[in-house]
Amino acid sequence: MRVVLDTNIAISGLLWRGAPRRVINAAIDGQIELFSSVELLDELEEVLQRPKLAARLGQIGKTSAELVDEYGALVAIVAADPLVAPVSTDPDDDAVLACALAARAEAIVSGDDDLLTLQVFQAIPILTASAFLMRLAPAG
Repeated sequence: MRVVLDTNIAISGLLWRGAPRRVINAAIDGQIELFSSVELLDELEEVLQRPKLAARLGQIGKTSAELVDEYGALVAIVAADPLVAPVSTDPDDDAVLACALAARAEAIVSGDDDLLTLQVFQAIPILTASAFLMRLAPAG
């Protein structure tokens, strides 16, 4: 399954445990393919350098550059053209949507209320990490 993670999910998954981490682990285990763009990786790097995350980076013994490199090695990079017309009031949200289109993604995983409110963008479901994991789990 082809998946794009919003930056908030990538950060949560890289820095903490929980559903976002399980989504990243699914990619590590080869269950899903993650896609990103230069714009999203730049945003990831910028957010990871914020002072409020410095303590957590210290706790896990990693630098922001190391985490960006690790994530960059896990994702396939696509060239995402900007959307023809803005969908969101937040350009960062539109970058996620543009990446998903370029990647021919089958899901977008986000914790952003503005994106989650859309529910679907051009037939691509927008899901929380927990909802995505429920879809990914084999029917039992």
